[in-house]
Amino acid sequence: MTPQIATWNALPRGDAEAEIVACCGSQRWASEMAARRPFADFARLCESADEIWWALERADWLEAFAAHPRIGERATSGSESARSWAAQEQSAPDAASEDIASRLAKSNRAYQLRFGFIFIVDASGKSRGEILALLDQRIQNNPQLELREAAEQQRRIARRRLEKLFAGDDEMKSA
Repeated sequence: MTPQIATWNALPRGDAEAEIVACCGSQRWASEMAARRPFADFARLCESADEIWWALERADWLEAFAAHPRIGERATSGSESARSWAAQEQSAPDAASEDIASRLAKSNRAYQLRFGFIFIVDASGKSRGEILALLDQRIQNNPQLELREAAEQQRRIARRRLEKLFAGDDEMKSA
């Protein structure tokens, strides 16, 4: 077992939940992750994270989505780690033109009106133009399909954040 996972495994349950909720935003997900401890390695932790995520209810997914800022906006709530990770995830490799930024804001509003939650995308490494194209494509989805797609994007974000939380773990690098 690696030092980072061993340390997290040893935390009191409430502290373990508070630390890991920054990876996902769903209190139920964090609670169930803490309850499944101890984890022997990063791969097992990720297997459980995915298993728990897909067993959650719509309300839990919406809670996780609500923990994110809209694409193009700065996070103002959540833990310091969550705010920092959101900023890193949204730091597109190219500067958004005013036109793209304006279109992103407009499409974000239309998406939220259509689906009732903010646009969730694993934005790491994507330009603002790529994100806008994905948003414009996904707004065409039916509500059930889009909820599943948003949930998959949230799962990917959680995985990336778990990697950051447990950075340095040898198992993580091969997972």
